[in-house]
Amino acid sequence: MKLIIVESPTKAKTIANFLPLDFKIESSYGHIRDLPKSRLGVDIENNFEPHYVIPQKAKKVVSNLKKIAAKAQSVILATDSDREGEAIAWHLTQALGLENSQASPKSPKTTRIVFHEITKKAIDDALKAPREIDIHLVNAQQARRVLDRLVGYQLSPFLWKKVFRGLSAGRVQSVALMLIVKREEEIENFKPEIYWTIEALLKNKKEEAIKAFLYKINNQTIPKPGIKDQKEVEKILKEIKTGDFFVSKYSEKETKRNPLPPFITSTLQQEANRRLYFSAKQTMMFAQNLYENGFITYMRTDSVHLAEDALKVGRDVILNLYGANYLPSQPQRFKNKSHLTQEAHEAIRPTNPGLLPSEIQVGQKEQKLYELIWRRFIASQMPPAIFLTQEAEIQCNKNYLFKANGITLKFDGFLKVWEQEYEEKNIPPLVAGEKLSLSKVESKKHSTEPPARYNEASLIKTLESYGIGRPSTYASIISVIQERNYVVKNKDRRLEPTETGRLVNKILVENFPQIVDVQFTAKMEEDLDKIALGKKDWHTVVREFYEPFSQELENKYKTLDKKNFIQEEMTNEKCEKCGRPMVIKMGRFGKFLACSGFPECKNTKPLPQSNLTKETLGKCPKCKEGEIVVKKTRKGRIFYGCSNYPNCDWSSWQKPQKVSED
Repeated sequence: MKLIIVESPTKAKTIANFLPLDFKIESSYGHIRDLPKSRLGVDIENNFEPHYVIPQKAKKVVSNLKKIAAKAQSVILATDSDREGEAIAWHLTQALGLENSQASPKSPKTTRIVFHEITKKAIDDALKAPREIDIHLVNAQQARRVLDRLVGYQLSPFLWKKVFRGLSAGRVQSVALMLIVKREEEIENFKPEIYWTIEALLKNKKEEAIKAFLYKINNQTIPKPGIKDQKEVEKILKEIKTGDFFVSKYSEKETKRNPLPPFITSTLQQEANRRLYFSAKQTMMFAQNLYENGFITYMRTDSVHLAEDALKVGRDVILNLYGANYLPSQPQRFKNKSHLTQEAHEAIRPTNPGLLPSEIQVGQKEQKLYELIWRRFIASQMPPAIFLTQEAEIQCNKNYLFKANGITLKFDGFLKVWEQEYEEKNIPPLVAGEKLSLSKVESKKHSTEPPARYNEASLIKTLESYGIGRPSTYASIISVIQERNYVVKNKDRRLEPTETGRLVNKILVENFPQIVDVQFTAKMEEDLDKIALGKKDWHTVVREFYEPFSQELENKYKTLDKKNFIQEEMTNEKCEKCGRPMVIKMGRFGKFLACSGFPECKNTKPLPQSNLTKETLGKCPKCKEGEIVVKKTRKGRIFYGCSNYPNCDWSSWQKPQKVSED
């Protein structure tokens, strides 16, 4: 009997469909060893060696696997093909006593196989090419786990002692929190500017309309965002109304919009968030189900490589469904951006592109995600979309130059499968020197907008651009900062920091700047990649991080006190239990009222909305009488409402901006 061990029962069931009866497929149900929850679990004095334990919930699984392995002729570890999967395979050898199987004739022979899709061909090919466990990948995963444990289990107690209980800090999550808080501060400090643009409606001899915008004055391009002096605008309008217009330049050309590469983990999470409104966590959960049921390739990857057999099937699908016009002469191949990307890995694609989204039997959300993956893959192998673009420059007198642009779709190409937004604008063909007549000219008043808050898609894109996080970490980064109540989603699915999140970020930025430093965190990711390639020792990487971090933490314990972070505010309200004054305190879910007689009296209660802020942001747009004030939900989410509530129920998640009319 040959024993194959995978992580999940669903994966085990799918693989069993492709193998003969002399194979027995068992699941480890995920990780079977980890660092202990009750203590640090890292021997700092002994080269940072981790002390792994078998969690209580995994003991029965380990015992069962030991019994089966003892009877097996060989044990094949078929966990996922990333670092985490490699680490799980290594932990299985340690927990099941298989690490010395090659030396002991009594032990079953233990090998490792990898595959990137669960299909019969992929499983058969993997079984023909077994290998040993890649200890470099294991060490990279161990280094990440140890680093995160050192930060989490040493910085969190500091926050508990110096601020309040229940706080915690993570190594990579803290950078994500910093980005969100920084963006919120940019929005709050944003001062809108008024500016104007000028548009003219012109006509040719055939009375065909051309809409043009002013973009140069005296041969100087108008600086963005536009003209900021209203008097100048009025002067320009007056001169334009009496001016003569003629076409100084006109051109037409075809432009191409190329298809996007197939999905990698980060782009899948971004598009699923934009198009399907899935969180990163949901996307990975649904993708895991699709992978384990054999419908898609492995979903944790940063490679855009595509297998040749998949390209062939994909081209057949395009020819059959859309015709020869939509099939390029050669398959499209894409290059990976990072030199650290493993070429053996593939992009996320359907295992069988011929299986249409309507033909798979899965849950509704999994089907939507499969369709997204299928469309992206098929579109990547289709020709570019072709647009006819027109550009006209129109002179008014000697001072003013207008521009008119047109764009028309000539051939949809990959857009037939992968819809993208574009706006068609058509202008009639023009000739240089042609005179035009003015029908109307007007100025439009605008106000500059603050930067948008991050949503999950834009945050993942930003983290990826900085080199922070890897395919397996994006979903956990975003979910953790929400679970800790450091960040919440508003009704527009944008990420906002809570009061607690702002406080934690302030403490880290001011006292542990390396933890939230983008370049430092990105370099750490590069070091982990080098460990995975066998170019760096993981103990050295951990030591280089830990020694200065530990010294800084020790200094902060000595020099900082709770008063450095939180100032309790005395109120006039009396405690109804003991009669002493109530004070405003800060807790994990924001500010609250507590008795000043603590710990003798432990009375607490929510802080009345009226005590939260005295800031006003102008008159209520609904009742015109109340003031717009800052309020908070019970979980600390900030929103803006009318001070006349409940007589007026106006509210908004977006902070109203005061725009000067001057």
